[in-house]
Amino acid sequence: MKRHTLRAAGVAALIGVFGFLEPAWAAGQPVPWGMGLQEGVTPVKHLVENFHDLLLVIITVITLFVLALLAYVAVRFNAKANPTPTRTSHNTVLEVAWTVIPVIILIVVAVPSFRLLYVMERTPEAEMTIKVTGRQWYWDYEYPDHGGFAFSSYMVQENELKPGQPRLLATDTHVVVPVDTVVRVQLTAGDVIHAWAMPAFGVKKDAVPGRLNETWFKVEKEGLFYGQCSEICGVNHGFMPITVEAVSKEKFAEWVAKAKVAYGTPDAKRELAQVPAAAPAH
Repeated sequence: MKRHTLRAAGVAALIGVFGFLEPAWAAGQPVPWGMGLQEGVTPVKHLVENFHDLLLVIITVITLFVLALLAYVAVRFNAKANPTPTRTSHNTVLEVAWTVIPVIILIVVAVPSFRLLYVMERTPEAEMTIKVTGRQWYWDYEYPDHGGFAFSSYMVQENELKPGQPRLLATDTHVVVPVDTVVRVQLTAGDVIHAWAMPAFGVKKDAVPGRLNETWFKVEKEGLFYGQCSEICGVNHGFMPITVEAVSKEKFAEWVAKAKVAYGTPDAKRELAQVPAAAPAH
């Protein structure tokens, strides 16, 4: 009876742990004592997860095999069990095996690796573009396909956090994108090298001054997803997070209309600048 009670308590504890972690994984952010990768929400991240799982199986098998060989050698060929060692110096079968088998393993690893690299680096036909500029220590975002409005995104300070906002990850403005849409991301920097990284998207790309790098993603479900700069860019490197909000295409269109008014487009700003000042009243 006691054994069954302990077993039930253990199962309940595991359910409690994974039940507690699941909502945070779904929110696209790290959690205390989290195990494994964040839930993938893009085609690239799914490929990353599959490649990770394959490598984990391969390295586990290799580790167990080497451990078994070491144990066998220690037991079979120690001085007590084998006082007269053999003087055999070559074994053709073994030499062929330990040359051919690693080559086969490398080929098994190389095929999905090259496929993943190809998918990550080749941007499909994009439906919209976002330009990202890394600065010390915040991000600038521009939507050139939607009038060219732009805004800056800063980390929310700890004393200003609202309920539900994660510490060191929440930002005052979100990068809003529509789901099921191929988004091209062009990256550069205005000062030093930064890196725009979103774990749930499988995206990490350097933003280099004077250079325009490119990556892409296609979010499959709505939600908030968090990332950070992943390049050591100075004293406040750990304080320039990224918040991406994925919404439906209808909500995105509504957000764009509001964003054009809130942030202004280059054309609107140019027209405003050309309006002559009113004559002073006499």
